[in-house]
Amino acid sequence: MVNRPLPVELLAPARDADTGIAAINAGADAVYIGAARFGAREAAGNPLEDIERLIAYAHRYWARVYVTVNTLLYDEELDEARSLIWKLYEIGADALIIQDIGLLELDLPPLALFASTQMHNHTPERVRFLEQAGFSRVILARELTLEQIRQIRAQTSIELEGFIHGALCVSYSGQCYLSYALGGRSGNRGQCAQPCRRLYSLYGADGQAVVQNRYLLSLKDLNLSDHLQDLLEAGITSFKIEGRLKDRAYVMNVVAAYRQRLDALLDGERFRKASSGDSRVDFSPDLRKTFNRGFTTYFLKGRDPQMASPFTPKSVGEPLGKVVKVWKDGCVLEDGAPEVHAGDGICYLDGDNVLQGTVVLKVQGNRLWLEKMEGLQRGALMFRNHDRLFLQQLEKSRTERKIAVQFTLREDPQGMLLRAEDEDGNFAESVWHGKITPALNPDRMLETFQRQISSLGGTEFTCGGIRVLLATVPFLPVQAINSLRREVVERLRAERLRNFPRMARQRAEDGVRFPAERLSFEGNVLNRLARQFYLRHGVREIESAAEAGLDMRGRKVMTTRFCLRYQLGACPKQKNPVRLPEPLYLEDELGNRLSLRFRCAECVMEIYYEGNARVKEVSDDILYRKGK
Repeated sequence: MVNRPLPVELLAPARDADTGIAAINAGADAVYIGAARFGAREAAGNPLEDIERLIAYAHRYWARVYVTVNTLLYDEELDEARSLIWKLYEIGADALIIQDIGLLELDLPPLALFASTQMHNHTPERVRFLEQAGFSRVILARELTLEQIRQIRAQTSIELEGFIHGALCVSYSGQCYLSYALGGRSGNRGQCAQPCRRLYSLYGADGQAVVQNRYLLSLKDLNLSDHLQDLLEAGITSFKIEGRLKDRAYVMNVVAAYRQRLDALLDGERFRKASSGDSRVDFSPDLRKTFNRGFTTYFLKGRDPQMASPFTPKSVGEPLGKVVKVWKDGCVLEDGAPEVHAGDGICYLDGDNVLQGTVVLKVQGNRLWLEKMEGLQRGALMFRNHDRLFLQQLEKSRTERKIAVQFTLREDPQGMLLRAEDEDGNFAESVWHGKITPALNPDRMLETFQRQISSLGGTEFTCGGIRVLLATVPFLPVQAINSLRREVVERLRAERLRNFPRMARQRAEDGVRFPAERLSFEGNVLNRLARQFYLRHGVREIESAAEAGLDMRGRKVMTTRFCLRYQLGACPKQKNPVRLPEPLYLEDELGNRLSLRFRCAECVMEIYYEGNARVKEVSDDILYRKGK
């Protein structure tokens, strides 16, 4: 049996159809996009006609479009969700990314199902269950190590998708209820208010502040660009870029950067690209030059001690180096700093570690004249978070993607035949019917054949070569050659669409038991069909999801491998740990109080919502004035 190379997919986000098309042109093998409703990014929904336009474009390159319907659903929404999914199937969507397990109880079309990372896919047992339940792919939890990914791969055969770039949720995905607890906006309903990017103060048992006014739950962005080979070897075959709210420039830059790195690893023997064509990028991609909070590898090869971004939740961009001199109108950067231009946006931390931003007015070597200089000090590390020239280049980019086609011109009993065969082995033929007469100038006629056949204009094809198999070079009018070319290209396009490799819905196995008999509210069971599904698979006790209206005071609202003890040097496993006045709690600017608990054996921090301290003070004051 011949082992065929595994298709490896670079998967990009699409906030809308145009961003998705830009991602495909830059080299994405697939894109994921939100439907008009029920997506985990409520602000990134798209109408069916736009998704259909994106699908039509993607399928030209044998690229795929996955649609997110990955929120928890109320009972009254199930029929609407079913109807939406059937419409997505009818317009040609390749797969559906879902979180709510109740959807499996519906009469769904034969669309491939992907288990969203919101389903907390973090153990071999959970992943194996999803494989047996009928999913085609599992999107793994972001916080997994390479070794954990290897263990999942060793015990399952389902496709594994992993995040490689973009924003990180500090909580286990699908297990964060903080936004819902604080303001009723549920991340599992696509409405996260991002409370992890807020300012917090950390207090000890004595009520004294340990840390004040810092972004204590904010993380840097994931960047695994140097670890793609490791991920391939561990079993990942879909490499996912986060960012369905990101703009076209970000998506183009990040996709192009990862396309170049991934292509260098695809040998054609073990691994191959999952789609067709090569991207022609007219800029030099640089991951530092579009939105980022600084980069981390998170837990891929063990805990990254620099994963936190406590001083800002905003983009800092590209490091420029240290400030070596400050004067009233600007500063001087250290030698070796990247070239800066007037109009660039730069930022830095002032003496109080507060992020400040300004615009460059004038540049002379390493000397920068700045619009404002609030808190700028010698020794500050400068960043560029708006590279004017780079972003202009991306805006004007005419990046395109082309599929190589080999043409053969030969005689036919009915006239002259032109054959076109693409890089995937699809072919089409077209015949010019007419009397063949020898060309008076064979060399010039051959040049005309080459020029006109290779003139593929604005199509998705490019000429990879032309073979002319003729005993005698015939004369053909230019119009006839052009007609042959146009016809064979249209037939080849139709043949490619006919042979497009569709994804199949996996058949669910009978009698599969879920790897737990009890589900707390963290099981995210919000509707009757989800409850029905789990009961059918051996779960005996089911608590309703938080979004059913649970009072979250006193409940766990986040579980995370990020640990504030570790960040502050107080982890018992660290050498000479700092002693903190525990128990610890966080309080945000609005007075919301979160208590911290640590499961050190598992290196996990849990956060519990204790209510709003200021609301309690107001309530107590009212009771006192009423004489109670």
